[in-house]
Amino acid sequence: MPWYRGEGMRLAEKVAVVTGSSRGIGAAIARRLAAEGAKVVLNCHASADAAEAVAEEIRQADGEAMVVVADVSRFDEAQRLIREALDAYGRVDILVNNAGTTRDALLLMMKEDTWDLVMETNLKSVFNCCKAVARRMVRQRSGRIINITSVVGLIGQAGQTNYAASKAGIIGFTKSLARELGSRNITVNCVAPGYIPTALTEVLPDELKQGILQRTPLGRMGQPEEVAAAVAFLASDDAAFITGHVLNVDGGLAMC
Repeated sequence: MPWYRGEGMRLAEKVAVVTGSSRGIGAAIARRLAAEGAKVVLNCHASADAAEAVAEEIRQADGEAMVVVADVSRFDEAQRLIREALDAYGRVDILVNNAGTTRDALLLMMKEDTWDLVMETNLKSVFNCCKAVARRMVRQRSGRIINITSVVGLIGQAGQTNYAASKAGIIGFTKSLARELGSRNITVNCVAPGYIPTALTEVLPDELKQGILQRTPLGRMGQPEEVAAAVAFLASDDAAFITGHVLNVDGGLAMC
């Protein structure tokens, strides 16, 4: 699927912040939003070179992008991310909360620090970034917040109680925030990917991957670009009357 600038300009002159955008789904989202005209602020915690490579790819395609290295699981770092975006571009129109991690283990063997890491990275980061940007969006009387959850947050998965809880928490957070911000013309939605080949999923056992594919009606893995297309739709005026929604991009997995 091509992502290059010029395939559609629904987001012309918009400013988008995408957390966890150095690779995988986050990088695909950054590319797609840039292709549709947005100025993109990429974010990463530890993979600065990879994030800069994505930003340079966008610039080479005549887009505009910058990188802010920040650990968005920390409140002060998330505040700094949004502040640097505002300093550079004067506004933030789109926030995509994509930063995430996994630390799989059965509950009987899961350590407390493993639980805490996943919850802080996946869920607290969403609170941190939304808190940082919400007041500015209220002042603008416009904004799009898109939180990346997972079908695991809807159907569960053995060995992923921490991940499932964090992703289910994002859904509840999203629906609540949509009610809080709707009167200010700010939409808040989720995208719930199914089995997408990324660094997070490549470590799954082969038998688990095959089981997921067998339960997926379309019978294949998704691609990061397919998730990015859903995000671009929710970020655009085409989705202006959609809020508090969970858009599954999962080949039908969640309905099984």
